[in-house]
Amino acid sequence: MDAPNPKRTCHDHSSSVRSSIENPSSLHNVDMTISSFLSLSELPLFSSPLSIACSFDRVLDKVIPSSIDASDHDRFLDRTLQLASLLYNSTKRSIRKRATLQNSVSWPLLPELTTKVFSMLDTKSLMQASVCCTMFNKCAMDRVCYTHIDLTRAAKNVDNGVVCIMIHRAGKELRSTFSLTRSCLAPLSFNHGFAGGLLRSLHLYNLILMPGKSLCAVLSLCPNLTDLKIIGFISGDKVNSVEHLAPITKNCRLIEHLFLENCGAAGPASSSSVVEFVDNCPNLSSLTLLQFGVNDAMTRTIIMGFHQLKYINLSGTYEINGSFLRDLGLSCRDSPLETLLLRDCYYLKEREVLLFLSSLLAGDFKSILYIDISSKHGLVSDGGIATFEPKFPIEELKKQKPGLTFVAIFPPPSPSSSSSSGEVYSDGTSSSSESSYYSYGAGEEDDDDNSG
Repeated sequence: MDAPNPKRTCHDHSSSVRSSIENPSSLHNVDMTISSFLSLSELPLFSSPLSIACSFDRVLDKVIPSSIDASDHDRFLDRTLQLASLLYNSTKRSIRKRATLQNSVSWPLLPELTTKVFSMLDTKSLMQASVCCTMFNKCAMDRVCYTHIDLTRAAKNVDNGVVCIMIHRAGKELRSTFSLTRSCLAPLSFNHGFAGGLLRSLHLYNLILMPGKSLCAVLSLCPNLTDLKIIGFISGDKVNSVEHLAPITKNCRLIEHLFLENCGAAGPASSSSVVEFVDNCPNLSSLTLLQFGVNDAMTRTIIMGFHQLKYINLSGTYEINGSFLRDLGLSCRDSPLETLLLRDCYYLKEREVLLFLSSLLAGDFKSILYIDISSKHGLVSDGGIATFEPKFPIEELKKQKPGLTFVAIFPPPSPSSSSSSGEVYSDGTSSSSESSYYSYGAGEEDDDDNSG
């Protein structure tokens, strides 16, 4: 005789789920079951969360027989938790979809305009915007947003993998990358240098002890560059920074803006390297060489050789005394040069600056608009000592060159370096306790080189 209340066996729900997925009609039945389950919350009996929780407890107690094996019991509970997790995740996705729909209705910009705005953000800000909602994420994935990859604000967290992802997203739209370090250069060579060939602008930072040949190999993949900026390239070759000019620009003949800072060590440099550098860049209009080892003869070659040069910044140069200014004279009467920056040039002579200003008054350098010779070291006087009170024809310049901005700021030396002897000390200061400040004109020049 059968038992009045036979115990229910624990079925293998995983196998039933697999068969449902394989059978479309079963999938429909599953959908109907889930819909019925979700509609239970609308019944008055289940209006309270506590009522629903009690129902779940009763069902689990009835479904799980007490006589089944403990391992089967655990598996059943695990599957139940998985189903609950699936329902939870589906609900979260539904909430996000609803939020996206609301955003698309309430967001004032069309998707095309949103993408245009995102394309103006630096890459870190773009990534932050992309995780706000699905609509923003979709707009942020557009290739146009990666035309200019700017990793300046995220340099510490960037490696080859990150750069590779950004380049892949940009595709053929890639035009410039900013704030790449030594650990991020490999992607430029992927796919036979495809990415490097697309670049028009490239900014590199902190290439510490990187061999010059390695850097030149990377730049050889970027023949279409018009803007190149390298900061903190300290070569392991231990050669004068000037010797890097020709190799760096050898395969980048379209360069218009070049910015190099702190490249290499001190040592002898050949003028032939400068001549080759000039030949490599016929279109150069803006040049910044900070803390370089160029001397007056090399500087003369550079200014006279680049016929389109409008901006030159040689601040921190320790080899020039300014004699190149005198030699330019009539040869550069019609030069297009507009900006000349010679800040903190240790050996810059007062006399050479005066002669240069006289040539300006005589009509040379007709296009010049901005000059800055400010120096914490002062200027070298005829007696060989540093002067912080040079005498310049400011009033005449104001009358004859009203469009010219001339800046000459010489802060007083620190008290610890003062002496009654008036000699020049190792830090370039003299015994003078006063300073001179000459500045006139409405213009204000940025430190960056791309003003041209």
